[in-house]
Amino acid sequence: MRKIFALVIVITSVIACNSSSTSSDSTDTTTTSADTATSTGNSNTNDTGWIALFDGTTLNGWHTFGATSVSPKWSIDSGMIHFNPKTKGDDGDLVSNDSFENFDLKIDWKIAKGGNSGILFYVQDDKPKYEDTYKTGPEMQVLDDERNEDNKTPSHHAGSLYDMIQATPGAVKPAEEWNTAEIVSNNGKLDFYLNGTHVVDTHIFDDNWKKMIANSKFKEWPAFGTFKTGHIALQDHGFNVWYKNVMIKKL
Repeated sequence: MRKIFALVIVITSVIACNSSSTSSDSTDTTTTSADTATSTGNSNTNDTGWIALFDGTTLNGWHTFGATSVSPKWSIDSGMIHFNPKTKGDDGDLVSNDSFENFDLKIDWKIAKGGNSGILFYVQDDKPKYEDTYKTGPEMQVLDDERNEDNKTPSHHAGSLYDMIQATPGAVKPAEEWNTAEIVSNNGKLDFYLNGTHVVDTHIFDDNWKKMIANSKFKEWPAFGTFKTGHIALQDHGFNVWYKNVMIKKL
């Protein structure tokens, strides 16, 4: 009887040891997987394809048009990109280092009272040749519609394809409030959204596009609206403006 009891104790001990070993191995495997995910992750891109063009703390990936660095007038303010016209430094739009072809761009903006700015795309980063970003890149208007004198022209209202197509009225929020903008350019189809409203719906590079340019101020610059790839630019128009949550997806 004693021999049988001893045998039972030995068998129970062996089972307990194996169970403990299996639990330990499982914990180690989980830790290793987490470490691998951290070491191989890209902090600027998530698994849906969205790329953060602004990390919230630096202006890495950007420069002032015509320069290799960023003017002090563009700075980080509480996690936002801020243009302050009163800061000493060179004027100039803020331009992304990377260029894009087909894309979906999302960005939040806030304009000072009476302010004016813009979000440009397909900008050619060659100041000696083109002088300004707006001489090559189309623009989604950023404006205090209530106070800025540019409100006299409908196609200059906030959310508009500047000087070409007026945005659907009523989508913009008042000055000093945040607006969420989205620009989608995909194989010649161009769509603007402002605070969830589809405000511009058109095509680019076709005959109608050429007619719109011919009837706008951009007819003075032959290179305008002709490029299918280029940089993103945030406009220095001499007013305080803030941007955040700048994300882009290549289509």
